Amino acid sequence: MQPLTGHIPGFLQRIAEVNNGLEDLTACQLVPFQADGQRLGYLKQDFMQKLLQFPTVFVLQQQQAAGSSGRQVLTLAAEHATMQQRSNAVAGVLESLRKEQGMFSGWRDELYPVTAALDAPPALLVERAAAPLFGIRAYGVHVNGYVVGADGSKKLWVARRSKSKQTWPGKLDHIVAGGQPYGLSCAANVAKECWEEAGIPAELAAAAAPVGFVSYVSMSEEGLKPDVLLCYDLQLPQDFVPQPQDGEVEEFMLWDLEKVAATISSSTEYKPNCCLVIIDFLVRHGLVAPEEAGYLRMVRGLHAGDPL
Repeated sequence: MQPLTGHIPGFLQRIAEVNNGLEDLTACQLVPFQADGQRLGYLKQDFMQKLLQFPTVFVLQQQQAAGSSGRQVLTLAAEHATMQQRSNAVAGVLESLRKEQGMFSGWRDELYPVTAALDAPPALLVERAAAPLFGIRAYGVHVNGYVVGADGSKKLWVARRSKSKQTWPGKLDHIVAGGQPYGLSCAANVAKECWEEAGIPAELAAAAAPVGFVSYVSMSEEGLKPDVLLCYDLQLPQDFVPQPQDGEVEEFMLWDLEKVAATISSSTEYKPNCCLVIIDFLVRHGLVAPEEAGYLRMVRGLHAGDPL
């Protein structure tokens, strides 16, 4: 296929939109959250004040690192010294805030690991719905499910999220995507999500190839999301048709890549973070040419969250 031209200005706009938290972070508007000497997240002041209502669990301290200029950090009380102790103490606080103050809409009973890096052991586990309020880095897997025609042309499977979804209802999405939970490998999570979301059997899902990642720093009403999406490419047979399994997808559509690119560059129909994964897919498959103005800025923008 020939490169798709004229889309970089729109791609840059989508990249900027999903990275709307960079200014808050660099302006030091947020309070660092740390445990066991590691910086794990960033909190808004109002949420920090709620946590400080539980002084046996959360403590405000002066940051000791060089160049910190006496910046305050939120940490856990010293008696919570192990992962399990930290997890239990924080879970009790979150449950109290949920019951007494009605916080955490979309509670999932799903634990996210709070880590300094993807391959680091978790300092604690927190309920997924609370992750944005702590500003922790969450990880997810996103699968580009595509089909190659007899002429070599490629098409991408596009999902439309159910209008009853709590987050991004009705938006366009990947054929398969999901958060990376605790206690499950990335490959196993891909296989699980493939079946649960699109009815892709294990023998097809096993062909999903890890191809890198994108990162971003987004700010929502709840808090900071300095997230990383692990990208997978999955070439599917021409006669395979995904089927919604869990009620989270309204329909699947097979689009040519020009339509996908045009939709991303000219509209906000896609769930914002999906745009980064698809732009990365187009770059890797040689469908965006480096001769176009803005190419390097676009590719760099796909990893705006890397230095955190």
